[in-house]
Amino acid sequence: MDTLVVNAPTSVTAALRRLYLLRFAFAAVWAGLLFTTADTLGPISVTLLVLYPLFDAACAVVDLRSARADGGPVRGLYVNLALSALTGVALAVAAASGIQAVLQVWGIWAITAGITQVAVGVVRRRLGGQGAMIASGSISTLAGASFVAQASKDGATLTNIAGYALLGGIFFLVSALRLKPAGEQA
Repeated sequence: MDTLVVNAPTSVTAALRRLYLLRFAFAAVWAGLLFTTADTLGPISVTLLVLYPLFDAACAVVDLRSARADGGPVRGLYVNLALSALTGVALAVAAASGIQAVLQVWGIWAITAGITQVAVGVVRRRLGGQGAMIASGSISTLAGASFVAQASKDGATLTNIAGYALLGGIFFLVSALRLKPAGEQA
C-alpha cells in the first residue's frame, strides 16, 4: 500500500480541504437537480448521471497533484480516476437501456469506488478527517450492492442515487472540517 511522508506540507492539507469543500457543494447541487428528474431518464437526468463520475475523475486529477507533492496515495487515486472515467462512459451507454441498467452500473461503481476510498482514507489517516472518508467508502460499498439489487425491481427510480451523492457530499464536508493543520499531523 502507498505510504505518506511524515509531515505533509500545509499546502497539501489546504488543497485537500478546498477540494473536499468543492466536492460537498457539487454533490449538494447535483443531488438537488437529480431529485427533480429522478423518475425518468431524460436528457437532464442522463447528463447529470454522466457528469457526476466525470467530476469525480476531475477531482482525482486535482487530488493527484497534491498527493504527488507529499508522497500520498497515488495508486489509489489513479484507480479512482480510471473507475470514474470508465463509469461516465458506461452510464452514457447504460442510459439507453433504462434505469435498471443505470442502477447496475452505478452500483458497481459505488462498490469499487467505495473500496478505493477506504484504502485512500487509511493511507491518509494521519491528516485527520479520514474517518469520515473511511465511513463514506464503507457505506458506498453497501449502497452499491443495494443499487445492484434495486436494478432487478420494476419501478426503480434514481432517487436513491441522489440521496447517496448527498450523503457522500456530507462526508466530504465533515472530512474537510476535520483535516488537521500540517503541524498537528502524526
